[in-house]
Amino acid sequence: IGPQAPVHVLIVPRRHIATLNDVSAEDDALVGSMLRRAAIIARDLGIAARGYRTGFHCNREAGQTVFHLHLHVLGGRPMNWPPG
Repeated sequence: IGPQAPVHVLIVPRRHIATLNDVSAEDDALVGSMLRRAAIIARDLGIAARGYRTGFHCNREAGQTVFHLHLHVLGGRPMNWPPG
């Protein structure tokens, strides 16, 4: 819903974690694997060399609308800073 770039992929773990605030030390491997998966996806989709952005939203003011942890992978266009 509402992709923000030509490539906009979500990485969603099977284990339910509502927000980034709820991640604990026991989730380190899970979050690490999400980030490694983001790099693989970027490479597979041909955006790794040009550049891509990853991000978690945490709570409503940051734009989180689905309260299940997920990592955004965006690319395929220049990513300006600051965002939004």
